[in-house]
Amino acid sequence: MARNKKKHHHDNNNTMENPEASVTETDAASTEKTQVSDEPAAMEQLRTERDAANDKYLRLYAEFDNYKRRVAKERIELMQTAGKEVISNLLPVIDDLDRALKAFETATEVAPVREGVSLVAQKLKTILTNQGLKEMESIGKPFDADLQEAITNVPAPTDDLKGKVIDEIEKGYFLHDKVLRHAKVVVGS
Repeated sequence: MARNKKKHHHDNNNTMENPEASVTETDAASTEKTQVSDEPAAMEQLRTERDAANDKYLRLYAEFDNYKRRVAKERIELMQTAGKEVISNLLPVIDDLDRALKAFETATEVAPVREGVSLVAQKLKTILTNQGLKEMESIGKPFDADLQEAITNVPAPTDDLKGKVIDEIEKGYFLHDKVLRHAKVVVGS
């Protein structure tokens, strides 16, 4: 026990004899006070950064919401006007059909009226082809369930027509190389 007292006594003397030791303790205490006083400033900076990030998030969210509304509006407008070009191209065909119907009323010969109707039909097909419509070729080809719908099977007149399309009840069409309507066909069995 006596040793501990001496050592403790020696430490006190050391502090008194060494002024640098007391300065170090004073610096540590003042640093601690500075850190405590810096904490509110650091918290304020973090709050400012959080508020800025939150503001940026809200602005981006609002901008995205406006973008979604604008795209939805444009999509509706596009759907409403998508057929405008096709319809405006078909108006002359309607006019030609009206003239053909009037010609039927007063026609005495069928051949000229048939030729006129044939020209109108060709004009209609040309307009639709320009819009991407293409007729399916089915007769004499092997039956394909992806392109055709078999209405019925009939005995094939020859062996080479078994499993092939013999007749076409309703023509099939592609629109831009995708099936628009399946052909309704009769298949040989």
